Amino acid sequence: MPEKASAIGRSFFYSLFLKSSTQPILKLPTHFSTISSENDFKSVALETFQFQYKHVEVYRRFCQLLKVRPDTVSEIKQIPFLPIQFFKTETILTDGLQAEKTFNSSGTTGTITSQHYVADLEYYEISFLKAFQQFYGDAKEFAILALLPSYLERGGSSLVYMANRLISESKNLHSGFYLNNLTELIEKLKILEAKGQKTLLLGVSYALLDLIERQKFQLKHTIIMETGGMKGRREELIKSELHDILTEGFGVEKIHSEYGMTELLSQAYSKGNGIYQCPPWMKILTRDTEDALTYITGKTGGLNIIDLANTHSCSFIATQDLGKLQQDTTFEVMGRFDNSDIRGCNLMVL
Repeated sequence: MPEKASAIGRSFFYSLFLKSSTQPILKLPTHFSTISSENDFKSVALETFQFQYKHVEVYRRFCQLLKVRPDTVSEIKQIPFLPIQFFKTETILTDGLQAEKTFNSSGTTGTITSQHYVADLEYYEISFLKAFQQFYGDAKEFAILALLPSYLERGGSSLVYMANRLISESKNLHSGFYLNNLTELIEKLKILEAKGQKTLLLGVSYALLDLIERQKFQLKHTIIMETGGMKGRREELIKSELHDILTEGFGVEKIHSEYGMTELLSQAYSKGNGIYQCPPWMKILTRDTEDALTYITGKTGGLNIIDLANTHSCSFIATQDLGKLQQDTTFEVMGRFDNSDIRGCNLMVL
């Protein structure tokens, strides 16, 4: 991650001032980037819960409906997780702050999309740059190719924002975005392979399938990373089937994956076999599908995500993804709940 004097300067600014000078000083939780142990994580998670209960109105009202008060919470599993559907209807943002950037989720025509109001983009940038460094090393070692047509076409994508910054960080003249110009991308991959250049191809699943239908590869210097989702362009496949097709088509041993979403500022990564790991400031819990307040390990449940980079929004989100958490904290993503647009919303009337 590049050094710069203002690396978390805007965070300090927010700790001193709110939009209105008549409001009290806003004391932020310990910055997520300092977390290096389980004890650190627990401490910052509890600080963040206290902060968001006090300063994020939607989350506070949700906790109050569940009759959870800050003075009753001393363990992570006592913290309420906000149903992700509220990002479709509410402004989830620290009181008194304004969004520096608003990210929008993808959606089919006529559906309501999520809005993530980000008060400080440096939180996002620090999160994805540090995570990439942790899992893959220096971006400068890579040529980074982004095949994200559906995301580029709609605008407001947090994934495109991340990919654009990583492309910039790579400093490689071959790095860049691809929309529908698959012939050009095929030639680029051939050039980079011939050079022996370490390359990352980040692509939405259906576009990667389109690519290997045009051209079969035998790639030795390229990581293929899928971001999931057919976006209505192809029939959905189970992850293992998708990866089998992609490994054969690209001639690689494993397919990597990125797990993130509009409502988060952090990503988990898989280096193969659909097994994901989180950076130190992100954690996955799995809730029982029949009892949202009971947690399970080793069998399929709903994914609850703690994202401590999401300081000015909500760090505790109950998603509609299904997954399986292992004792070593790695996890798999198994699919989605049915009727995910309506479940959980009856917990709160705003």
